[in-house]
Amino acid sequence: MRYLIVGNCAAGVNAIEGIRRLDKDGEVTVISNENSLAYCRCLITEYVMGTRRKEDILYREKEFYEKNRVNLILGKEVVRVDVSKKRVILQDNNSLSYDKLLIATGATPKSLGIKGEKKYGVFGFRTLSNAEEVIKIGEQVGRVVVFGGGLIGLKAAYGLKKRGIDVDVMVKSSRVLSQVIDTEAAHIIGRWLQENGISIRTGIAPQEILGDKEVEEVILDNGERVRTKLVIIGKGVMCNTSLIKNSPIKTHWGILTDDFLQTNIEGIFAAGDVAETRDIATGNRTVNALWTAACEQGKIAGMNMVKMIKRYPGSIGANSADFFGLPLISVGYVRVKEEGYEQLIKSNPKEFKYKKVVLKGNRLVGFTAIKDIENAGVYTALIRKKVDVSSVKDILLEDYLDYPKVRELLEEKEGLRESISMQGETIKIA
Repeated sequence: MRYLIVGNCAAGVNAIEGIRRLDKDGEVTVISNENSLAYCRCLITEYVMGTRRKEDILYREKEFYEKNRVNLILGKEVVRVDVSKKRVILQDNNSLSYDKLLIATGATPKSLGIKGEKKYGVFGFRTLSNAEEVIKIGEQVGRVVVFGGGLIGLKAAYGLKKRGIDVDVMVKSSRVLSQVIDTEAAHIIGRWLQENGISIRTGIAPQEILGDKEVEEVILDNGERVRTKLVIIGKGVMCNTSLIKNSPIKTHWGILTDDFLQTNIEGIFAAGDVAETRDIATGNRTVNALWTAACEQGKIAGMNMVKMIKRYPGSIGANSADFFGLPLISVGYVRVKEEGYEQLIKSNPKEFKYKKVVLKGNRLVGFTAIKDIENAGVYTALIRKKVDVSSVKDILLEDYLDYPKVRELLEEKEGLRESISMQGETIKIA
């Protein structure tokens, strides 16, 4: 059996392990458009800060591929999947054949959609090579402009500021993290970032990037001109689905998958940030671009490539960060836009504290916590197990809500202890 994995990050690496768990002899090939071994994308900020070296963020060493007898191809991009002939076409027009295929191509930063953004000095903040270039230019010029107030943009801003580089964040919306948390929580985070030296301007966006081959200046949509050599795009990401364009593989937000992470084409699977799966909190299909979800999906997809034996239970949308010692965690459905949901809030902006839980009926479907995050694992377990929380509703926002107080509720739902890994840190509830 020939197994081909396109992508060498969390999903791809775990797929190797899934395949080898059930098939010790099949031919496994992994191809990636990056030149480096697998690394933890969630640790790129720490690499930029200087608190981790390149070798510290590697996810798997070279020996891993040798031990699992993997044919690893780096620095080659797959541009098309030929479903009828069971092969993929590379950018150099060569091809690779497969019996089972996993698409684990992840996501890429959204573009600004303006003239000049292809110039050298404009970067996303998603790859190791991006980070290396950003560090090099940032240290030379001492200043960076970040367009976009999502987590990617803010983590880039934070990492560079900690490295001693001045940062200007410019956001088109009226606040940072508009797609992650609600208005009150976002204002707390925005104020904290500014008090720690990051400039944030809202209601403003770039119109054009000037320069010959390299960035020299940015024209803003208010007519203002900003001199800079370094621009980071932090407007979020989109699924890397270009390789299946004009193929019969179905997509929506990402590549559509069934409960076994198989696409609508038999023998072709998808996992990680490119895969659209079921959200446990809402029941809707979505792309939850999480490291932990990609690991789990990759492992399950790899096993199912060998034999269809394991269903994927779905994931919960989650975001986490720590800016200058202020932690933020937001899990599940938190930006409520319709009726039928109840929101309980406990806020202390003066001390940069905020806690919110969202309920639908008697079930917890989301929470946000700033500063006091000790109960994040408890909340996540309650969401995942779809527990009736009516008996503890009056203490959901209290600091003394902990695992012993909800143990019986969780044990009624299978008695399993849960933990959730957030951007490289594990928050345990037992």
